[in-house]
Amino acid sequence: MRRFFQVVVAVLFVSLVFDAEAQVNRRTIKKNNHKMATYRGRKSWFGKEKRYDMLGIGISALNYYGDLSPKPGIFSTDITFTKPAIALSYSHRFGPRYAISASFMYGALKGSDKESADPGDAENGTYRYTRNLSFRNRIKELSVVASIDLFDNSMTYISRVDWTPYVFAGASVFMHNPQAQAPATDLNGNPLPEAGQWIDLRDLGTEGQHSQLLETDVNYGIKPYKNIQLAIPMGIGARFKLNEVMDLSVEWGFRYLFTDYIDDVSRHYVDLGVFGGNELAKAMSYRSNEVATPTYTYVGRDGKSYSVVPGYGSEFKDNNRGSKNDRDIFMVTTFKLTYVLGKSMHRAKFR
Repeated sequence: MRRFFQVVVAVLFVSLVFDAEAQVNRRTIKKNNHKMATYRGRKSWFGKEKRYDMLGIGISALNYYGDLSPKPGIFSTDITFTKPAIALSYSHRFGPRYAISASFMYGALKGSDKESADPGDAENGTYRYTRNLSFRNRIKELSVVASIDLFDNSMTYISRVDWTPYVFAGASVFMHNPQAQAPATDLNGNPLPEAGQWIDLRDLGTEGQHSQLLETDVNYGIKPYKNIQLAIPMGIGARFKLNEVMDLSVEWGFRYLFTDYIDDVSRHYVDLGVFGGNELAKAMSYRSNEVATPTYTYVGRDGKSYSVVPGYGSEFKDNNRGSKNDRDIFMVTTFKLTYVLGKSMHRAKFR
């Protein structure tokens, strides 16, 4: 009988021990579950727990605004000359709202007086149509931009917000080289060997950059522009979460340029005689004879006679080839697919 009571006491003791341990375990599990459900990462201004990297590929549409736009307004462009571009980007998110991206973009710009200007518009189109200049320019750009989201992403990258608008701005360096197709003949009606070819305009100095100009010339002191230039990218966008690791972004932005020669047009016409015997330079600098009848003849600096349309192709302070007071810009509309490469965040410690 005594042994029976000893066994009963032992069983009760073991049961109490296991029951106490089970209660402790249940409380621990409940506590950890609560931590897991409510965990949002350590709070900090930069959100260190929300850092991750992204790789993106974008398809863009480029639109040119400048001296060869259909009208003189800053927002005048010919959408039929919208050109494609492709971009690759690498981004790092370093906070709930903040990211920085490095990108490479390759695309093209184009403009044409003859195709864009309205010859019947006496206020804006007639002058531009008669000017008859055109260009294309292939752009290679490296940029670094910072972006700020409107909506705070307080979760990890897997649970980031479904969508958010954002703004961006930064700096870029780009390489450009405006070109135009050579006409069939020179200004004297003789066939040009380069007819139909795309010619690098900078090398010709179409506004007298490589010529010996007099101090009384309107373009005196002009220098060749550089093929490598700086720009300021800025704009707005919206990013949409597709799944745990992929986003789709739509961006609309501008490139503010520090050059007015993206189209090789900026200042005044020069005396065609300053080009000497370079018939190609003369033909690319002044092209109004291709669309209008010349009625004014003058003797150039080289002693030769030149017949031009009045107001074009000769040295005079009012003979504007472009407007140096307004810098060129171009617009970039982008659809970008982004893949999350990884993250760097502190692991949660559940105790």
